[in-house]
Amino acid sequence: MAVTSMANSSIRDFVKFNSVGAPWYEKPRLDALLIGGGAGSGGVNTNGIGWNGGGGGAGEYVTVSNIALPSFFTIAIGASGGAGGGSSNGGNGGNSTGFALVAKGGGGGGRGGASQSSVNGVTGGSGGGGGSNGTSGGASNASDGVGNSGADSPGGGAGGGGGGAGGAASGSSGGAGLASDITGSSVTRAVGGDGSNGTSGTANTGNGGDGNTSASGGLTGGRAGGSGIVIIKYPAYVTLDVGAGLTSSTATAGLYKITQFTAGTDTVEVA
Repeated sequence: MAVTSMANSSIRDFVKFNSVGAPWYEKPRLDALLIGGGAGSGGVNTNGIGWNGGGGGAGEYVTVSNIALPSFFTIAIGASGGAGGGSSNGGNGGNSTGFALVAKGGGGGGRGGASQSSVNGVTGGSGGGGGSNGTSGGASNASDGVGNSGADSPGGGAGGGGGGAGGAASGSSGGAGLASDITGSSVTRAVGGDGSNGTSGTANTGNGGDGNTSASGGLTGGRAGGSGIVIIKYPAYVTLDVGAGLTSSTATAGLYKITQFTAGTDTVEVA
């Protein structure tokens, strides 16, 4: 006799039956988090002491829930934005992509320095902070997810903070990030870089690099941002064949697998 209802079956998310008994297969579903690469902070183009470049903007933060897992898809991980040299802005972060979504890289922090040598922060997933002397922060161009603007320099030698996914920068403080528990533990990522402190962004967070303070005569480099990441959560019965161009790791937690893609670009296929 044909099976006409699987409403109470533990495999109802995998196999369903139509009214005449012929089986059809529903694609497994997934949740995903995509974060673009964080931007680098600006360098300092001055011979003075105590000047700062602007903090790097965080990568755009994109989430999606309960979408069909394609049988074949491409993932790309955004690279970190490079540290600004003594005469340049911080580099923009790279885009992270997958499932027709784009998490844009953060905008570079503005170059700091005395007088006209300071420049504005750069537009990105979250904008970079302005360099010294009251220069403007960069805007956010986030579209598939969230990002925020960088802060203007508070004036004098201070650099503005880079925007974060959880909020705009304020003064020399970078914008807040956002927390996700997609891996089973709550982790905050996509934090904007401060306009000082001189710390690079942590890999696979999408955090912006902090501005670096000139300590002696000559040019001072900024700090790099943190690279992006793509994380997916899907049913444990699914096996993925990941292309060699991607760096990834997979863990099983109860009924689900969580795969983190941390570098590279390549295709992924449901085995």
